[in-house]
Amino acid sequence: MGAANKVPGVSGGIVAFVGGFYEEFIYSLQKVNLKAFKLLFNGRFKSFYRYTNGTFLILLITGMLISYFSVSRLLDFFLEKKELYVWAAFFGMIIGSIYYISKDFEGWNKKTISAGIIGLVVGVSISFLSPAKENDNLIFIFFCGIISVSGMTLPGLSGSFILILFGNYVLLLVDSVNSLYDTFSEVFKGDFSFLTNQKRLNTLKILAVFTLGSATGLVTLSHFLGYLLKHFKKVTTAVLIGFITGSLGVLWPWKRTIFKTDAFGTILLDSNKDPIVLNYRRYWPNGSDMETWAAVFFIVFGIFILLSLDWYGRNRKA
Repeated sequence: MGAANKVPGVSGGIVAFVGGFYEEFIYSLQKVNLKAFKLLFNGRFKSFYRYTNGTFLILLITGMLISYFSVSRLLDFFLEKKELYVWAAFFGMIIGSIYYISKDFEGWNKKTISAGIIGLVVGVSISFLSPAKENDNLIFIFFCGIISVSGMTLPGLSGSFILILFGNYVLLLVDSVNSLYDTFSEVFKGDFSFLTNQKRLNTLKILAVFTLGSATGLVTLSHFLGYLLKHFKKVTTAVLIGFITGSLGVLWPWKRTIFKTDAFGTILLDSNKDPIVLNYRRYWPNGSDMETWAAVFFIVFGIFILLSLDWYGRNRKA
């Protein structure tokens, strides 16, 4: 989930859905409430741990953090070197996840079909939005934190892609994370020079506010989704199926990046000297190109990964 949440267009919530622990994840987050804090402040740590499903949450969050700082760096490398194949694999995984979620869904009727169409339209619409400019205002950063965790709680809605639309993907998921990683590396070596590095401190402050917003959003969204899953499960599932299907437009492997340019055609750079991305231009692949067939292989491979998880889940229950 940690690695998936960092990839634009991919939802960590899909990993939870396919892994069969999505509802447990949502309901466990719901337990982080006033009663839980009362148990904690009264020193009833064992009761707090049991009430909040502590073992599950600790294992999940630890795994996410490890993958975020390790697997996600590997993904960064492949996105730079073999971007087409990475997008193709994720495209296949999304197709597999649509099959996984919808194969046992038997609640199709006028209401759920309408809900699915709404989810589909929203998912497709998001894929055609254009990114905004980077904004380091702390109130906006806190809001970005709330929105970014949507990918964990809403399968099909990519929090990292929304951060791209807000213009803060590089600031919050690349620069801030790298600053934290570099700071930990320096501290382990006994180097505390970051304390005099104002740029580093500002970036770490931004990361702290972003993390606080993420924690706030995680708890509040989980309560909202828990209510929906409890009272409107079929309609909610139909919306998610439509939304995930609509997100295929974001992950279409064959696309060219459209950069912002000036009147002379020169690509403009942001404050980090990175090209400013406006959107993507999708195109139909060339069937005579071997690279196209290699990408098709990775699409099939992505589908295979999801079918393997489905097979594992069925045999584990058996």
